[in-house]
Amino acid sequence: MKKLHVQIAIICFFIAFAAVFCSCKKDLNTASGNTGVSAFNTSNASALAVTSNDKVETDIAVSIPCANAGAGETIQLSGSLHIVFHTTVNGNNFVSKSHYQPQGISGVSELTGEKYQATGGTQEVFSGSFVNGKFADTYTNNFRIVGQGTGNNYLVHETFHLTVNANGTVSTTFDKLSIDCK
Repeated sequence: MKKLHVQIAIICFFIAFAAVFCSCKKDLNTASGNTGVSAFNTSNASALAVTSNDKVETDIAVSIPCANAGAGETIQLSGSLHIVFHTTVNGNNFVSKSHYQPQGISGVSELTGEKYQATGGTQEVFSGSFVNGKFADTYTNNFRIVGQGTGNNYLVHETFHLTVNANGTVSTTFDKLSIDCK
């Protein structure tokens, strides 16, 4: 199970990295009329905000331990991942939010030929201060790969939170992970 958790974390990291790279590239192109990213909002002199709203084509192989009547197998999934990033800077504080949601991501198992659909959503809110370094991060992941029939649905849920105070001390932290096949 721990190896599977690491695989999911690596996949999420690369998806997030690709999304940030695409978003940054689009930020540079905002002046040329790219509609995927809103320009900085300067209507309030003390606040600055930017939002990116993209779809990233995804093609990924995922090992599902409960597929193939519990023998496990790999599912090749492809489709669009909807990604929204929003960051607001207000004075000496910032809030950055991200949202990932599969849209039409589906695939077929390599051995049995059964169809699978990726569903769920992942959200993260990272906020803090530029002055004293305090910050908080909350990450919630609901990752589901739903197969035909019963007993082969792969469900991952994780809630992570970290708070660091102005002294650099971790004041709150927890990571609750559940991985289940139903």
